[in-house]
Amino acid sequence: MTFWSGKRILLTGGAGFLGTQVVNQLLKKGVAREDILIPRSREIDLRKWDNCVRVVKDCDIVIHLAAKVGGIGFNQNFPGQLFYDNAIMGIQMIEAARQEEVGKCVVVGTICAYPKYTPVPFKEENLWNGYPEETNATYGLAKKMLLVQSQAYRQEYGFNCIYLLPVNLYGPGDNFDPASSHVIPALIKKFTEAKRENISFVDVWGTGSASREFLHVDDAARGIVLATEHYNKSDPVNLGSGIEITIRDLVNMIKELTGFVGEIHWDITKPDGQPKRRLDVSRAKQEFGFEAQISFKEGLKQTIEWYEKQSAEPQQQGLGDHC
Repeated sequence: MTFWSGKRILLTGGAGFLGTQVVNQLLKKGVAREDILIPRSREIDLRKWDNCVRVVKDCDIVIHLAAKVGGIGFNQNFPGQLFYDNAIMGIQMIEAARQEEVGKCVVVGTICAYPKYTPVPFKEENLWNGYPEETNATYGLAKKMLLVQSQAYRQEYGFNCIYLLPVNLYGPGDNFDPASSHVIPALIKKFTEAKRENISFVDVWGTGSASREFLHVDDAARGIVLATEHYNKSDPVNLGSGIEITIRDLVNMIKELTGFVGEIHWDITKPDGQPKRRLDVSRAKQEFGFEAQISFKEGLKQTIEWYEKQSAEPQQQGLGDHC
């Protein structure tokens, strides 16, 4: 018998970008498709308590991925929604899982929870050493409260709840909507469409000096499933690649891979977001053997190829941003 034998799993956000890959990883582990319950947001609003109670019924494991997310522009425009929706969904899902006596609850947080000025690489013990970067603080703090809840419930109730901190994700199937996309899909869309429409330049937010770390969605899904299977402690765990790249270098790499030959115009009136971002990923390796496997350049190629196949018709160009 394996860890997954006979388990019924609730996967919130299971139809989304990350969730679909978690499903694939669970299927590889031998979980039957009918044992993976995926509540769809258009049918079940997890901001409502009764719905949370209903979906956890008879489940053995809850993996909570559902979130309202976006890049810098989206975060600036909707800070109240981002705080309320993410906090209330997570708080109620964890409480419903506890009341149902679910065997394990896995909460996926966000790298945006780290303080704005965190020593690089980010270590989990530095999570509380300051306020998050302002443009995404309400989202980061809402998700951070779920760590508090997770640890409090373990202490008071003995509830097995773990908390993971994935870095910015990317890959085929990402969100390319310019109103809410993160930096990689936003840039891929802009360069691809500029090339297709013979536009001579591309506008990019910020100065390019900020740095980011990215993790392929397939690697992230594998890490979540490994943690679900093997990790049972209260300490949060980073999930990342451990590789840092500046936004300027990222822009040039995507420009090269898309074959765009025009100019890049940097809009320095727009914010850079958090100055630097790279994770210490040693805890994940030590605790459940997770390491990223997909190289960044190969992952970008996959993502660009996927988008080019999906975007047969030119679409309106939008502003790119990054969390």
